[in-house]
Amino acid sequence: MYPTPKTSEFRLMLWGALAAFCTYACMYAFRRAITAATFDGMAFWGVNYKIWLITFQVFGYAVSKLIGIKVVSEMRASQRVVYLLGFVGMAELALLGFAVVPAPYNIPFLFLNGLPLGMVYGTVLSFLEGRRQTDALVAGLTASFIFASGFVKTVGKTLLNNGITEFWMPFVTGLLFTLPLLLSVWALAKLPPPTESDKAERTERTSMNAADRGRFIQTFSVGLVLFIVAYVFLTAFRDFRDNFAPEILQAAGVNDPLIFTQSETTVSVVILLLMATLRWVKDNWRAFYVINGLLILGGLTVGVSTWLFQQGLLSAGVWFTLTGVGLYLAYVPCNGLYFERFVAAFKYVSTVSFVVTLADWWGYLGTVAVLLYKNFGQPDISFLDFFIYAGYVLAVLYVVLIVTSFGYFRKKYEA
Repeated sequence: MYPTPKTSEFRLMLWGALAAFCTYACMYAFRRAITAATFDGMAFWGVNYKIWLITFQVFGYAVSKLIGIKVVSEMRASQRVVYLLGFVGMAELALLGFAVVPAPYNIPFLFLNGLPLGMVYGTVLSFLEGRRQTDALVAGLTASFIFASGFVKTVGKTLLNNGITEFWMPFVTGLLFTLPLLLSVWALAKLPPPTESDKAERTERTSMNAADRGRFIQTFSVGLVLFIVAYVFLTAFRDFRDNFAPEILQAAGVNDPLIFTQSETTVSVVILLLMATLRWVKDNWRAFYVINGLLILGGLTVGVSTWLFQQGLLSAGVWFTLTGVGLYLAYVPCNGLYFERFVAAFKYVSTVSFVVTLADWWGYLGTVAVLLYKNFGQPDISFLDFFIYAGYVLAVLYVVLIVTSFGYFRKKYEA
């Protein structure tokens, strides 16, 4: 019995989604394990040691996004696997340096760790974009960093509880995920290129040189600026929640290490199901319309759940999970689906990897700014209180900016 086109399409979708999920989830082990450690009582030059580490790592990640605007958008399909493995290998070597060199001289190794990893997402996304199944494939990819964020923290906490020091734990965590990463990248490389039917429905995707990138930005300048400013708020909020989840939950009275996996697994399942359903929306502009509605709903969910928590109507665990649902309801579409449908609706020959990497560059600069503001502008406020106030800021400013940017794009589409 030969497979029908529909069964072949389903197999490709399942294979690609699982490969993308596993590849990016494994990468998180090389990046996020450090957040499971608290480094209690350590400070240098008046700054909390963990804030030094996270700031350097995020700055490296931001610089990586800037480099990736060129590297990822110009990368040929034949280069993707080598680049992926090279990026992660460099990050693991940096973690070895962090373990061997004593504090505070090991802080710059976190910059070197983040420097290559910022280009991993755009590279993985380039395997998936421009297909009729892209919505489902990207749903699998984006669900990975929600699940992996909690899972890697649980692995890291488990290693710490079993005698691995806070300095060696990130490197050991990376070693545990090396073989799964190799298998996942192999599976990702087996995906066939987009078909002619894919190109007809979703618009052809090509690499973009500097002139191509400039024309794209000029064509959609106002809407892109509004969206990217909104995305800066969103990324900074997301990274603060992710990087300081142990401190936030500890201040709220939650000390169970399994809470990270439990909350983020719940969030990833909810978001995965919601994003995967978008594949049934064939009209690209209608899908873009729906996605913008989800972004707005996500921002409002963060604000409302935070208010309910402060009123004593939600437990800390439920509130933390709901902030994750709202956050990722807004964040996940921005990491592929938003621009996938945007490019297809406007029929603009380009690559989604470029514009996602561009937005990420500004987003991670925002994260660095928030970390510096927390340490120097609000040094006495707890991580919990800072996170609560940030939730309200996000709920208002993010929603206003997204509504305004969509209004611009709608006028341009209807013109």
